[in-house]
Amino acid sequence: MAKPAAGAPEEQIRLYEALIAGLHGVERKGAKFPYTSLNGNMFSILSPKGVMVLRLSKPDREAFLSDHGAALYASHGR
Repeated sequence: MAKPAAGAPEEQIRLYEALIAGLHGVERKGAKFPYTSLNGNMFSILSPKGVMVLRLSKPDREAFLSDHGAALYASHGR
């Protein structure tokens, strides 16, 4: 039998919850891996390693990557 996933680190979960607490109409979902959605569209998730992943439009994504020296997140080869 496979071992259940441990979930995101507790400290990162607390930080993630504090961040989204100030966003009107946005609520945390997910048990072990918190995420947010608006109008049925997921726009952020906390990875198993505690990395916050954002889903942005192409222009916003390109600007964010450039401005913050960030990189695309890959999960399961995608």
